[in-house]
Amino acid sequence: METTTPTEFEQELLDRGYSRRQLAKVTALLGAGAVAMRTVGAAAQQAAKPVEGAVRIGANECWTGPFPVAAEAAFKLVTEGNRYEPDNEHEKLFAAVAQVEGIPADRIVAWPGSSDPLSRVAVAFASPTKGIVTADPTYEAIWRTGAWLGAKVTKVPLTKDNAHDVKAMLAADPNAGVYYICSPNNPTGTITPIGDIEWLAANKPKDSVLVVDEAYIHWTDTPRAAKLAATRDDVLVLRTFSKLFGMAGMRLGLTFAAPSLMEKMMRYDGGQVTAMLPMTAVACGTVSVAQADLIKARQAEMAANRDKAIAHLTKKGIKVLPGSMANMFMVDWGKPAKDMQAALLTQKVQIGRNWPIWPNVSRISVGSASEMDAFCKAVDAVWKA
Repeated sequence: METTTPTEFEQELLDRGYSRRQLAKVTALLGAGAVAMRTVGAAAQQAAKPVEGAVRIGANECWTGPFPVAAEAAFKLVTEGNRYEPDNEHEKLFAAVAQVEGIPADRIVAWPGSSDPLSRVAVAFASPTKGIVTADPTYEAIWRTGAWLGAKVTKVPLTKDNAHDVKAMLAADPNAGVYYICSPNNPTGTITPIGDIEWLAANKPKDSVLVVDEAYIHWTDTPRAAKLAATRDDVLVLRTFSKLFGMAGMRLGLTFAAPSLMEKMMRYDGGQVTAMLPMTAVACGTVSVAQADLIKARQAEMAANRDKAIAHLTKKGIKVLPGSMANMFMVDWGKPAKDMQAALLTQKVQIGRNWPIWPNVSRISVGSASEMDAFCKAVDAVWKA
């Protein structure tokens, strides 16, 4: 029987542990352009459908839209919507981010959100013999991508402080292809100290990639991982404008990484998805990142709303997991979380879901002051210890 010589890319997949049967599946899907990856990312992102008239505090969205000055910049681009890119909008965004983050502009790439690059990093660097290591609970998109790849996904419990246990993560799979840290973590809102992240970067296998998902980093002033992506070629940092910047529906995200990592992640479609972003979102993001005073004010508003709601629950004897520094917190009802979710919905308050490891714990997104007041009143109406 005649056999064909594998292409360079197919040989790489074989070297990474794919069987020839798996190879056919993976190359067929990737050959369609990164549709599979975008589908995986989109499925992972789907939140519960909004209920008409309900307070929506279940999807970690911001309670308000973009900063007005940023929205003005976006509207200007609406009037120039006949052009694919009116005036070097990508370069303006990269320059603004580089100025704020202290990272070279050539290590910054923009995406339609951050789920697409998260899936791509798994496809590019994980395989049946090079697994993925994450915390549990955490943002699950990479679990789904790993399942699609046939890669082993190892889930390591958080520490008692709900941080990533980086030493346990490395010990759990010392030969993984991808180590994933979400800080602040979704769903707990808790921080993994930058020293722990640096330790994992220094001690992981040299041929693996450390992914640090900082989707919620703007809610806090904690030290960031951008400097690792600026100086190392095996660390990738994810960012999004969906959270503090109030741009979830505009779809804009960033990666900070060495160009060599980006090249491997873009082989499946030639980087088309990053080249054809909505210019309204790019312009809005460019202005947003520089608004230091407005960012501080929005941080403070969120923290006040979060802390007031937590204090209300605590006074009623309801357990709240400590340590959140983001726009979410976890409530342990001591009973099935799905039942409490349904009960609160009868009061027109739509909260977040639970994670499999914590069936009695609901994620609550932080909304406006009035929305959190409505949440507290709804709890008062349905809560029975």
